[in-house]
Amino acid sequence: MSRPNTATSRNSLEQLKQLTKVVADTGDFELMKAYEPQDATTNPSLILKAVQKEEYRALLDQAVAENKNNGVSGEALIDKVVDRVLILFGLEILKIVPGRVSTEVDARLSFDMENTVRKAHDLIDLYEKEGIDRERILIKIASTWEGVEAARLLQKDGIRCNMTLMFCLAQAVACAEAGAQLISPFVGRIYDWYKQETGEDYTGGNDPGVQSVKTIYNYYKKFGYETEVMGASFRNVGQITELAGCDLLTISPNLLEDLSQMQDPVTEKLSPGDSLNEPIEKLELDEIRFRWHLNEDAMATEKLAQGIRVFGADLRKLRHMITESLG
Repeated sequence: MSRPNTATSRNSLEQLKQLTKVVADTGDFELMKAYEPQDATTNPSLILKAVQKEEYRALLDQAVAENKNNGVSGEALIDKVVDRVLILFGLEILKIVPGRVSTEVDARLSFDMENTVRKAHDLIDLYEKEGIDRERILIKIASTWEGVEAARLLQKDGIRCNMTLMFCLAQAVACAEAGAQLISPFVGRIYDWYKQETGEDYTGGNDPGVQSVKTIYNYYKKFGYETEVMGASFRNVGQITELAGCDLLTISPNLLEDLSQMQDPVTEKLSPGDSLNEPIEKLELDEIRFRWHLNEDAMATEKLAQGIRVFGADLRKLRHMITESLG
């Protein structure tokens, strides 16, 4: 049952914050300060966009200067500079948000469990050398089977994982069974796929992206999983307000601005108590069943592959910028 947020004198963003942890989906520090989110997320595309701005180029230049004469060359040197750029952005973000920052593993490792684990440890080590407790870091990993298995190992080592590029229930169930700290179902990209396939402009509760997150949320709460659900990749404020009550929502600056300018009442649409009454069957998964369920879902298969390609392409662009800076 939807319950109103009685603080109607507050703007819609303030009301949303009473029901859900709001996370900033940006690499822009000034925008984070403006909207006071609890946490912040980054990805290769956001970092690339940020370092192309004059005010953030200094972080890339700093990473290059710190590594240029350290005796490493070639791809290994670029790897170190990339990692340092990610850490420098993370450190700045942690000065702004009271909670956690998500830092993403190289998309090229999406099908490589062993090297995903190694890279996650490397990133955590770099943060800890800067005096940052690992509890404030979420390592973002693509929700492939290899990513799920990497998360299983990392969580046992006390490294918390944010499972990204998620588009279906099978991915969500596998991540929860692995003990992942948090998942990020991509509302907007699911919406994009269905809109293109059907020509229909979905709104409100009929939005397939919204429905996907509601299904995952209800499944987790009904069966007692502790993995946090964070809706991501929104296209409009309607998708956001339809998920009020979700554990977390990560929102881009333009939509945070829209919400802050609205006075519309925001009501709770998701709650653990309501989930207990949902008629949901348990999904039993192993690797074979996981791959079959994913294969049977054309949208999830296509969007997962596309997402990995896009993040990989933007990482290559960042690496090219670094190569040019190294001279």
